[in-house]
Amino acid sequence: MASSGSMEDLTAALESSCSTQTAASAENGPGISKKAAQKAAKKAERLQNRQAAAATAATAKEEDDPLGHNYGDLPLEDVQSKGISGRIWTKVSELDAALKERNVLIRGRAQSARGKGKIAFLIVREQGYTVQCVATVSESVSKGLVKYVTGLSKESIVDVEGVVSKPDVEIASTTQQVEIQVRKVYCVSKAASVLPLNLEDAARSERDLEKAEKEGVQYVRVGQDTRLNNRVLDLRTPANQAIFRIQSYVSMLFRQYLLSEDFVEIHTPKLMAGASEGGSAVFKLDYKGQSACLAQSPQLHKQMAICADFGRVFEIGPVFRAEDSFTHRHLCEFTGLDLEMEIKEHYFEVLDLLGELFVSIFDGLNAKCKKELQAINQQYPFEPLQYLRKTLLLTFPEGVQMLKDAGVEVDPFGDLNTESERRLGQLVKEKYNTDFYVLHRYPLAVRPFYTMPAVDDNRYSNSFDVFIRGEEIISGAQRVHDPDLLVKRAGDCGIDVKTLTAYIDSFRWGTVPHGGAGVGLERVVMLFCALNNIRKSSLFPRDPQRLAP
Repeated sequence: MASSGSMEDLTAALESSCSTQTAASAENGPGISKKAAQKAAKKAERLQNRQAAAATAATAKEEDDPLGHNYGDLPLEDVQSKGISGRIWTKVSELDAALKERNVLIRGRAQSARGKGKIAFLIVREQGYTVQCVATVSESVSKGLVKYVTGLSKESIVDVEGVVSKPDVEIASTTQQVEIQVRKVYCVSKAASVLPLNLEDAARSERDLEKAEKEGVQYVRVGQDTRLNNRVLDLRTPANQAIFRIQSYVSMLFRQYLLSEDFVEIHTPKLMAGASEGGSAVFKLDYKGQSACLAQSPQLHKQMAICADFGRVFEIGPVFRAEDSFTHRHLCEFTGLDLEMEIKEHYFEVLDLLGELFVSIFDGLNAKCKKELQAINQQYPFEPLQYLRKTLLLTFPEGVQMLKDAGVEVDPFGDLNTESERRLGQLVKEKYNTDFYVLHRYPLAVRPFYTMPAVDDNRYSNSFDVFIRGEEIISGAQRVHDPDLLVKRAGDCGIDVKTLTAYIDSFRWGTVPHGGAGVGLERVVMLFCALNNIRKSSLFPRDPQRLAP
């Protein structure tokens, strides 16, 4: 039986050459000269050509191999649902010492394959979990199988059958601390021998790249455009696998909490006759001869649902903004987590619920996503989010005063810019030891037309924003439910009320006072994990310059 220690020299040699492999589109990091980059590219090309030739030769099954039926490329008809065999697959994540000496069948990606002579090592990855598979020539394993394994191209889908063993030493290169002694290997789907990017390169942290540069080692730095242009490959890295599992948890925890608080999930139209937020930042389109646009939010229809006596509603769905915002936190399409609810007396009822909701979400992520957070931390190191059990509430004037005391001058009746928001977040963290807080009572002039003015001073409004690490994730308010005031507010904001007739009429038929909020899912994930760009938390980002893949 081979242990992980028996492959160290071979692994090191092969991985050092693999680390320089890249496609022409991969971007080199700073400090690498043009001449060095060209030399590395030529070396990578030669290596790729050798690998392609080796793969073709290796995967050609030896006709006289009596054990040839134990390996090879599966015919397409074998995976065309022609029958049910009754075989049982084991998840890679479930492989542990309890399965020692048990025969198992797994399916995953060939993360790496290497070998020499009578032994080959194949690391199989399934959804972020990896296991080392060892093929050794014996009575049941032919030299042809070993040769076949070494020729498998990276990222190919393989079925591996073998016996679980437990080596005496730690396996540093895989998540699972067992090995599979291979008996059979079949390729289900062959990946191209040359890929646009290497996952080893895409998974390196900035810290690893900087350390390598100081030591004179040249790694390929995979740039954002290369990642997004080849997003399917990029999403296979451990950090990305973790990011979008955390995103799934955020929406699940959001839904679970609100359902427990008697909210009803609704689904509103995304084709609109007029802008729901005001302004010109809408995607316009022709709707059977009528002028229409994509919804900037579900705002109007979730309010109409309150008018229809649903009491408390929420929605998880796409939101479209045609803003030319070339920033780290803006997208033209994102996933909105929206809620609306009846108010009995005060809009603080909404704030109290939001505070409890997000504390519940944060607690849930910290309790249920430890492995995912660890995986993200390895590539994108971050400090855990600090938050209070009772969410901090500050008024807009209080925030302005904190900034003023720190030497930052802002318009007391204007909106805060990005730099001011970040600085206020730092001041709040220093004073209150929290990354999560609410700023409410914003100036009315900077809020949407449906925002309720403050009762004591109509220069202000019953509105709020919620922040994580000094960046806004939530915008909300008590809504105007008086139709005459709503018409006036819409006109003041330059909105054609004729496009909002159905919306305004719903308030003429009687409705309860209500308020709500809109949350950006991608922004929540980005800031909880302290990622530096929202494109990292968007599965397939849509920004002013990107419409594919």
